[in-house]
Amino acid sequence: MKIDSQAYCVAEGTKVKLRKWATLASPVYKSKRHYRKLLESHVEQMSRLQEVHYAANRYALLLIFQAMDAAGKDGAIRHVMSGVNPQGCEVSSFKAPSADELEHDFLWRSTRALPPRGHIGIFNRSYYEEVLIVRVHPKTLRAELADGTLHESKKIWDGRYRSIIDFERHLHRNGTRIVKFFLHLSKEEQRKRFLSRIDEPQKNWKFSMADVREREYWQDYMRAYEQCLSATSTEIAPWYIVPADDKPSARLIVSQVILDTLGALGSSYPVIDARRRRELRAVRRSLMKE
Repeated sequence: MKIDSQAYCVAEGTKVKLRKWATLASPVYKSKRHYRKLLESHVEQMSRLQEVHYAANRYALLLIFQAMDAAGKDGAIRHVMSGVNPQGCEVSSFKAPSADELEHDFLWRSTRALPPRGHIGIFNRSYYEEVLIVRVHPKTLRAELADGTLHESKKIWDGRYRSIIDFERHLHRNGTRIVKFFLHLSKEEQRKRFLSRIDEPQKNWKFSMADVREREYWQDYMRAYEQCLSATSTEIAPWYIVPADDKPSARLIVSQVILDTLGALGSSYPVIDARRRRELRAVRRSLMKE
């Protein structure tokens, strides 16, 4: 069953209205057994493609995950990337900036975590927090600005969007391919998942009062996401709005997008020259004589 990943892609120039994008789409699997079979197939394919990607050492792949709390970012990363060789993959998470990070531009801390060629880098939250949570909570923004003021706020966000787009274009020119996922969760489904974290002892550790406080700003976050997705989804670094109310479907959609992206790179194993081939034959003869 081939999933049409482009159905979830935000075309460049689209004005996003999240109420028009489903949080619960038709399942892309027929049963739990079918889901497990599809995911296993995706994981196996990804493992093979990643091996070639690593060996070719031509491109880097950066995967960015953004979402509201309890949308399933951690689970999607864990399940989808379960077959990837950890030697060629690294996950980075970005929380509130430290005092040192506040002394630099807002892209600085993310730049240090970018994947090298042949690797896959995963940002669990990213520099996009700087036009999302910072927009909803201006206190952090005030600390980031040189003069500590918030005048001309529209100019600030437009400037940051331009900086992000220019940054991603620079990365693309230099061999980093970027795919961005917004896991689109409904407020009602978030409520159910919060209750599950409270009611099930093994999930208590996941629950945070801060998550509940952030829920109060739901509409503010939706507006911030709409502005962000509209301004920064480009042909070379697209956003995918993934319906997240059903976790299995979300994981299958994410994995299909990654498979399509890796496949489009056209990577192949390095071809050895005649001299290297002679060296290998000589070593083989030597080993056979032992």
